[in-house]
Amino acid sequence: MLLKNDTDAVFVDRFQQAAFSYFLEFVNPQNGLIADTSLPGSPSSIAATGFGLSAYPIGVERGWMSREDAATRTLATFRFFAESPQNRDKDATGYKGLYYHFLDMETGRRTWRSELSLIDSALLLAGVLTGAAYFTKENPVEAEIRSLAAMLYARANWAWALDGKEALWLGWKPRTGFLPFRWEGYSEAIILYVLALASPSYPIGKESYDAFLRQCDWTTVKGKPFLYAGPLFIHLFSHAWIDFRGIQDAAVASEDMDYFENTRRAIAVQRDYASENPGDFVGYGSDMWGLTSCDGPPRPRRLQDGRHQAFSGYAARGAPQGPDDGTVAPWAPLACLPFEPKAAMSATRNIVSAYPGVLENGRFLGSFNPSVPGKTAEGWLNNRTVGLDQGILVMMIENHRTGLIWDMLRESPVIRRGLKRAGFSGGWL
Repeated sequence: MLLKNDTDAVFVDRFQQAAFSYFLEFVNPQNGLIADTSLPGSPSSIAATGFGLSAYPIGVERGWMSREDAATRTLATFRFFAESPQNRDKDATGYKGLYYHFLDMETGRRTWRSELSLIDSALLLAGVLTGAAYFTKENPVEAEIRSLAAMLYARANWAWALDGKEALWLGWKPRTGFLPFRWEGYSEAIILYVLALASPSYPIGKESYDAFLRQCDWTTVKGKPFLYAGPLFIHLFSHAWIDFRGIQDAAVASEDMDYFENTRRAIAVQRDYASENPGDFVGYGSDMWGLTSCDGPPRPRRLQDGRHQAFSGYAARGAPQGPDDGTVAPWAPLACLPFEPKAAMSATRNIVSAYPGVLENGRFLGSFNPSVPGKTAEGWLNNRTVGLDQGILVMMIENHRTGLIWDMLRESPVIRRGLKRAGFSGGWL
């Protein structure tokens, strides 16, 4: 139970441990796959599995699981991906060393007709590299973890996903081929490009990263340059693994800033937008924000003030350009802890105090909308917790508290090589 007089340390620790427990509860221990959400029958998300692999070292250091248990779980996951079918079959696990977005929790085969996902494969492999960076002891289990990690990373054929062009495709399907869009413009894909640039087997070239940067959307916020992306998660995901403080590529160097500072500005945009509340939604304010990609109400309906509001379920909500329908991700402010600690804590305390129903078993549900009439203050409430949300919370809280993941991956030859090939310099590089 969270109490108003809890110290910040106790308050944060409870949330972090509750989020971490998702990866112990919603997992198949036989193959290591993590469920996309808490709903019964949910498939595995390979990105959530990557977050889970990254969370295990944090669990060990926090005393929430033994090193032996974490190593056993990690090795089971690595063995599954190493041995799983890699071919053009429509129900394989992956192809060209990359993986389908959603996999059956039991069989590990493609499900939901999902795409072979470049970004989700990158998030999975970021978790693989985190496991290799942590399990460095000279014993058979940890030695096999490192060996399999090197193989899994080297096997990913990023160059194939260029298909003769400069920027990477978003994904591929076995019957229809590459999806019709590429990773161009500022997004969560920085981690994808870093891993692809550093590959020892199938690297992409610097021109690919340059193509990615050419589409960046710059704007100005309070007289300062801001690399725009509306959904908050875009400003967080790559930061879970990479410490961007003080390092710059050509895009941010031209504006005399770094990606860490850009995320701080994104948080300021969110807070200012919520305070101005142009949509006149319930609850919005400097301590009630968090517009990002999440589920929302599934159909049009009337709000508490009688207005008719269109809803479309899952959407990439964002500020200040929208879309915005009053739906907020209650976990999002706490995930901003390394960037704006005071704002993150103030908003989190406000949200859990005013809307206690956003917590289930101590974990944040994916989203809520207090502008929609309901039996409780939360209005419309998502009925599931989401693996990605829990993972970013575990990692960002730890990066704020101890810098564990950032410290480990600053020493990763893969991360360092990829950043340098992208043109990053300065700071710890």
